[in-house]
Amino acid sequence: MDGKPATRKGPDFCSLRYGLALIMHFSNFTMITQRVSLSIAIIAMVNTTQQHALSNASTEGPVADALNNSSISIKESDTKASVYQWSPETQGIIFSSINYGIILTLIPSGYLAGIFGAKKMLGAGLLISSLLTLFTPLAADFGVILVIVVRTVQGMAQGMAWTGQFTIWAKWAPPLERSKLTTIAGSGSAFGSFIILCVGGLISQALGWPFIFYIFGSTGCVCCLLWFTVIYDDPMHHPCISVREKEHIVSSLAQQPSSPRRAVPIKAMVTCLPLWAIFLGFFSHFWLCTIILTYLPTYISTLLHVNIRDSGVLSSLPFIAAASCTILGGQLADFLLYRNLLRLITVRKLFSSLGLLLPSICAVALPFVASSYVITIILLILIPGTSNLCDSGFIINTLDIAPRYASFLMGISRGFGLIAGIISSTATGFLISQVGPVY
Repeated sequence: MDGKPATRKGPDFCSLRYGLALIMHFSNFTMITQRVSLSIAIIAMVNTTQQHALSNASTEGPVADALNNSSISIKESDTKASVYQWSPETQGIIFSSINYGIILTLIPSGYLAGIFGAKKMLGAGLLISSLLTLFTPLAADFGVILVIVVRTVQGMAQGMAWTGQFTIWAKWAPPLERSKLTTIAGSGSAFGSFIILCVGGLISQALGWPFIFYIFGSTGCVCCLLWFTVIYDDPMHHPCISVREKEHIVSSLAQQPSSPRRAVPIKAMVTCLPLWAIFLGFFSHFWLCTIILTYLPTYISTLLHVNIRDSGVLSSLPFIAAASCTILGGQLADFLLYRNLLRLITVRKLFSSLGLLLPSICAVALPFVASSYVITIILLILIPGTSNLCDSGFIINTLDIAPRYASFLMGISRGFGLIAGIISSTATGFLISQVGPVY
């Protein structure tokens, strides 16, 4: 894993592999906007004046509460869009339902992407997710049960799309450029969060909350056309790649250890301690990120007492910092490797530690500075920003230790992360309904 790579350099930012990173950036941008759309729209979708009474009246648990409130809606006079009386427990179930869907497809899609190719797997997932986003407002009118079903199926589609990316990078990313390429692609999630949180409130106020889903669902359909046109599973079959770049990628990847076996070595994986460290890193990372991504608009709206438009703008600031830190972290990690300043294992451990410790410290400090507007905003910006340093740490580490099985292992890793996301979002909604918002 720490062998010295080839010093020959291919074309950099004008190369096809960086173009693929930008397209994958757009794909991640699209998927995260479709996922977060509900988090920003729910402020307008829910009749908040009656939530407290509903949460106190319900004693039969979140599932019973979801059933009892599945058909209750009123009309909002300014946007003429439906407003639903969903309690915090119900909202927690809706938020976590997409994680249930993702976790169902992560492992099988990672395995199948390695066999049949990631292009079709990822493209199909993106298309299904986009169509279901367009259908979400209609599903909400039919009841909360259908919303949960739609979000679950959408999660299954996004699970297919996210996992397949690492199959592509296992064949496209030279070892010295993995951090750069994967962080350029991965930063689309943070940038997408920034855009949806920034403009989602404006769209809701100007056009009504259903247009949040219509706009970003349509964007996903456009992205699908670009994806199926430009993306190929490996550089050997791409019709537009230059001979120089193809030789550079192939020669770089040829130097890394590989196994001729196609069977997945399950026993070796189960007993591999570095893999378990990666799994635990994903669990910790997703626990905090899910809470921030899901409840940040509501947190800012309640704490700072701002309307939906300003809440969305303030909620977007942490994610532009996250996108910047993701890309800069990747550049720094590859710089340290290229200059032989640190070994590969040291770089991965360094960025993993910073990405887990720094946001945790900021999150713990947050309740103690709630009275300070400026410090609260600073900490909220630092949490996602520093957290995304993990993208140059354990998140891409499977490409280093087992590139042949990268998608399969990424599916398992994200499975651990999404288990944390399900628990954290559901538990947060339950705690808010029981003890009220402590912020």
